[in-house]
Amino acid sequence: MDFRRLGNSGLVVSVVGLGTNNLGMKLDMDASRAVVHAALDEGITLFDTADAYGQSEERLGELLQGHRDDVVLATKFGSDVRSRGNDNGEDWGARGSRRYIRRAVESSLRKLRTDWIDLYQMHRPDPQTPIDETLAALDDLVHEGKVRYVGSSNFTGWQLADAQWTARTRGYERFVSAQNEYSWLQRGIEADVVPALEEYGIGLLPYFPLASGLLSGKYRRGEAASEGSRIKDWGMEDTLTDAAFDVVEALQSFAKQRDVEILDVAIGGLAAQPAVSSVIAGATSPEQIRRNVAAGNWQPSPADLVELDDITNS
Repeated sequence: MDFRRLGNSGLVVSVVGLGTNNLGMKLDMDASRAVVHAALDEGITLFDTADAYGQSEERLGELLQGHRDDVVLATKFGSDVRSRGNDNGEDWGARGSRRYIRRAVESSLRKLRTDWIDLYQMHRPDPQTPIDETLAALDDLVHEGKVRYVGSSNFTGWQLADAQWTARTRGYERFVSAQNEYSWLQRGIEADVVPALEEYGIGLLPYFPLASGLLSGKYRRGEAASEGSRIKDWGMEDTLTDAAFDVVEALQSFAKQRDVEILDVAIGGLAAQPAVSSVIAGATSPEQIRRNVAAGNWQPSPADLVELDDITNS
């Protein structure tokens, strides 16, 4: 396993991280334990969760007992937790407010069974609360030792720039990371988010790097999504388009020519992008953990990256 700094911060993370929404929304406790222990065995240090992921925080807190000093524990606030069976109290939609952040962080600390959160991320922008108030509240948490670093998720390029300017001019802790959807099938953030990240030294943590499984090779053109798959469970069958499969099949051919699998291209190729610090990949079994980690070891050549760009921009 390789390790990188998260953007220009001093926080070091594994190149492949574990997204743990499955722990709270799909797997039972025994299966969750197998996944987390396999991740530790494979050298994964970045464990990413959120208060909106059902029981994920509670399970991760239990399963990481005895390993707390060896991992980077990341969680998020600011999404609708009531729809996921949790409750941080009435928020009136203002989940970036000082009041809400205080309630959310105490709840996460308790569930994660820890005194500090390594990376506390705002799950999505809050249009009702000034970013000044949000950053001030997060700055307080850092200075109190409850949070080590702060990050964003699902911010646009201009929102990242606004947050960065506010932090610099007010003397607040700045966002060191950005978690956005990014894959060889979803490259939209390259237009505005990635340039902002590179300008401000913010590390990118892509989620859905496998495009909900399309880049794992388990879906075939003309075949319906299987029961229990993310695409089926989340009602995303409209993503199984001919255009998507044109790219998937081209990537499969690209991978075969290099004696690797499409999963290696999906994760290793994404990890080779300049702004990426760690690729957040979910898993439901130890075998998937091992394959994700192995995929992160594939290093494309400069010529490979040019061809990948041509394939996925066509």
